[in-house]
Amino acid sequence: MAGKPSAGAFSQALAEAQARQAVTLAAALRYPTPLDARLLHLLGPGGSARLDWLTGADQGGDADAGWRTWVDETVVSWAACLLASPALAVDAHHLAGRGQAGDVTRLTRPGDHEQDAAPSLRHPDLLEPVAALHRPLLLDLLHKENAALG
Repeated sequence: MAGKPSAGAFSQALAEAQARQAVTLAAALRYPTPLDARLLHLLGPGGSARLDWLTGADQGGDADAGWRTWVDETVVSWAACLLASPALAVDAHHLAGRGQAGDVTRLTRPGDHEQDAAPSLRHPDLLEPVAALHRPLLLDLLHKENAALG
């Protein structure tokens, strides 16, 4: 795995696309129905405090930190799991369905360009602390749904 990301706007766009696909798919799994999504808007997620602590993010002086209250730790953890494992992303995409998650090809079949654009985005040592937070819940969800289909 390469260490340094490729430079340029194209690489930056590829990295962002991969992250967006992972978060979109994770959110579709976490909030599968319109009612779930409405409840999220009503109640709000838990915020980023534990993720900030885990990753060592410094919140001091961030005048625009209001977005942190809308971070869903489970979605972030599941997105990290999906970035780390294209095979898991394929299973998750089948469960969520194409209608909710859209095209996630850069996530499920990352090519050389995707790998070169953002090597740290998929680096297991960097993803593991966040992915480990809620991986059992994701695996349980996928296992139960696969068992119900099989």
